[in-house]
Amino acid sequence: MISPLVVQLAEEEAQNPLIPEIPELVIGLIAFAIVFFVLGKKLLPNINTVLEQRREAIEGGIEKAEAARTEAQSVLEQYKAQLQEARHEAARLRQEAQEQGATLIAEMRAEGQRQREEIIAAGHAQIEADRKAAAAVLRQDVGKLATDLAGKLVGESLEDHARQSRVIDRFLDELEEKAEAAR
Repeated sequence: MISPLVVQLAEEEAQNPLIPEIPELVIGLIAFAIVFFVLGKKLLPNINTVLEQRREAIEGGIEKAEAARTEAQSVLEQYKAQLQEARHEAARLRQEAQEQGATLIAEMRAEGQRQREEIIAAGHAQIEADRKAAAAVLRQDVGKLATDLAGKLVGESLEDHARQSRVIDRFLDELEEKAEAAR
């Protein structure tokens, strides 16, 4: 006779949850094949298409970003070159302005010196003209006084103009010689 313990063990083996029954296993495999077929034919191509589009978009974005970076680098280099050129131009213009300023200052100094020399020369000429005029007036006054004095001393009139001029000239020449000898 079979013991109840063996029967119980046999029943437990038949109802083991880890080992499925054959009809369940077949239905599960058929359902899995249907799901696998549907996923493989419908969903997987869509997923692959989306993934390919994303990959292309990412690669295109990377290429665009690289092109934009290259273009930005090129623009930056151009900007730096233009900035350097502008700095050189500004330095050149500053140098030219300084040179022109120095030239202008030199010209103004030369012009001022020339005008000063002209003013001094004109002043000397005016002084010389005034001295000659004063000397002529003084000569006449001294001549008149000398003639009057000589006439009183000699006792005769020296009103003769030619004689008066000779006496005055001789007297003034003697005064000038004495003045030059005193210097």
